[in-house]
Amino acid sequence: METAQSVLPEGRYVDIGNGLKIHYLEEGQGPVVVFLHGSASGASAYSNFKLNYPELVAAGYRVVLPDLVGYGFSSKPENAEYTLDFFVDCLHKTLKTIGVTRYSLLGNSLGGAVALQYTLSYPEHVEKLIIMAPGGVEDQPDYFKMPGMQAMREIFGAGPMTPDKLRMFMENYMVFDKSVVTDRLIEERMAIMKLMNPQVIKTMKVPNLESRLGEIKCPVLAFWGMNENMMPETGIMKLAKKIIDIRMVLISRCGHWVMAEHRDMFNRTCVDFLKYGNS
Repeated sequence: METAQSVLPEGRYVDIGNGLKIHYLEEGQGPVVVFLHGSASGASAYSNFKLNYPELVAAGYRVVLPDLVGYGFSSKPENAEYTLDFFVDCLHKTLKTIGVTRYSLLGNSLGGAVALQYTLSYPEHVEKLIIMAPGGVEDQPDYFKMPGMQAMREIFGAGPMTPDKLRMFMENYMVFDKSVVTDRLIEERMAIMKLMNPQVIKTMKVPNLESRLGEIKCPVLAFWGMNENMMPETGIMKLAKKIIDIRMVLISRCGHWVMAEHRDMFNRTCVDFLKYGNS
C-alpha cells in the first residue's frame, strides 16, 4: 500500500499559529516564485507542478511550493470554513514566517483565485502574477454548470474514490492529452486523498472578483486551454479586458492543466515573462 510519504517528497513545515502547520518545498536561488495548486481531491503543490518548478530553478529562480491549508501534507482543520480569505491568510502567514517579502505568484484553478485575491490584498508584495484558468471570476453557480464540475460532484460524491474513478475523471474532464494522466500521478493523488477530510470541499467559498480585476497593477500572464471543462470560458474576456497589464495565451488541444499538457511551452513562456514582464 503506497503512502503519501512514499510517493511524494516531504519538505519543510512552518508553524503559522492557531495550531496550523503549512508544508512547503523550496529550491533554488534568486527572485522568488510561489506556486499555488488547484483544489481537486488529492491535489498538492508537487503533484501539480513537478514538471515546471525545476525549469524555473534552472533559470535562476528560488521556488516555494506550499501545500494550501487543507491539502497535501499541510494541516487540515476539521472545524474551519475554507473561504478564499482563509486560504490567503494562511499563505500570507506562511510567506511572512519563512522570510520572503517580494515574489511572483503562479497559480492554477483555486490557486489562481488565491493568487488574484492575494494580489488585491497585498499588492506591495507581488511583483508579477501568472494564472491558469483561475477561479474567482464567476459566480459560484456558474462553475457548476460546467461538465467537469458536474462530473466532479457525481464521481466524488458516489462512494469511496478508487484509482479507476479518479483516472476516468482526470482523463475525461481535466485534460485534453490523456497521456499526462500517468500511473504515478494517480498514485500521488490517491495517497494524498487518504489524508484529506471532506471539510475543505464542503465549506469552500470563492467569491467573484471580477469587479476588482482593474485594481491589479502588476504585470499578469494568463493561460487558458481551449478544451477547458472546469472553468467557463467567459473568464477569458473578463481577464483580458479588465486587468490593466496582461498577456493572454490561449492554447488549442489543451484542457485545465496547461502546465502538464504543454509543459515546455508553458515553462519557456513563464521564464520569459518573469524576466521581461509584458514588454
